[in-house]
Amino acid sequence: MARKQARRRKPKIAKQIEMPTIRLSHIVAPLVAVGIVFGTYELSLTMLDRTISSIEISGPFQRVSALRIEEAISEEIDAGFVGADLDRIQERIVALPWIDQARVARRWPSRISITVTEQVPAAIWGESGLLNTRGELFVAAARHIPAELPRLSGPDDRSAEVATRYLAVRDQLIPAGLDLRRVHLDARGSWKMTLNNGIEVRLGRRNVAKRTNLFLDVVTDIITGHSKEIDYVDMRYGNGFTIGWNGGPDSPVSDPQRAGEKMLVARGTD
Repeated sequence: MARKQARRRKPKIAKQIEMPTIRLSHIVAPLVAVGIVFGTYELSLTMLDRTISSIEISGPFQRVSALRIEEAISEEIDAGFVGADLDRIQERIVALPWIDQARVARRWPSRISITVTEQVPAAIWGESGLLNTRGELFVAAARHIPAELPRLSGPDDRSAEVATRYLAVRDQLIPAGLDLRRVHLDARGSWKMTLNNGIEVRLGRRNVAKRTNLFLDVVTDIITGHSKEIDYVDMRYGNGFTIGWNGGPDSPVSDPQRAGEKMLVARGTD
């Protein structure tokens, strides 16, 4: 038998993988372009920057002077027209007492425009603090206290809550011809209010919203007709309230309707 000749296997030739070639110019060119843009930008800022020639400050000034504002931002202004940090300037202005808001803008070619809004005191807090219309304490110890402002008091961290309750109750009292002069929240969480006619309203610690609504819905009508005869109203009861008349609870009652209103009470107070 003829021998079968073994076929020689041809060795496999490894295929070479060609890596894509990246021209150096494709990398360098974008970097150079970015560098040119950045350099042009920096050069433009340097050429445009100049000393600030004037500062325009506008707003209804009653408590803060334009001179004081200029003094507060003098260091920032020295940075130049372009170099001045407008956010930082705004922060320095708002940090001044009695300043509520400030807007700062550049005005070509070298002027800075500043518009300020002063705080509007809405109530006295404690002995000499002042709250704005948002219930924020913006002056802790004012030298001059407007006598016409209502007085609010309580823990400092709850000033906004006291102010909110004051505004809510006051808005509902005005249509009835009444106003709110004092609101006090003690350390135990007990609420007490004083009306403009001197009547004290005791709300206590529990169910304050419910008791307030009862006072506004029912008691205000009684007060309107007998404001000079009432000393206080105690709302600290589960199902009613008591009215303390001037001269004590045993004072004569000539009005039959008033006699029925004299004691509306459920036992137990907080």
